[in-house]
Amino acid sequence: MRRRDFIKSIVGAGMAWPVAARAQQGERMRRIGVLSSVAEEAESKALQAVFRQALEQLGWTDGRNVQVDTRFGQGDAVAA
Repeated sequence: MRRRDFIKSIVGAGMAWPVAARAQQGERMRRIGVLSSVAEEAESKALQAVFRQALEQLGWTDGRNVQVDTRFGQGDAVAA
């Protein structure tokens, strides 16, 4: 009986290990890249605020489960 109990404990631990490992992982951080050609700072900030509010309504919080990276084209929409 000892050998059978030992084998059962090994098999049981082997089956429980992947579940425990999966449970320890945190929520995955997503990244969103925003490229803006808006030259005026006030207009750009207003657009960013609306975008972030819409994300929050969908359950995405900047810094918690999503990271928003914003870059500006200095008002030049044409690539050189």
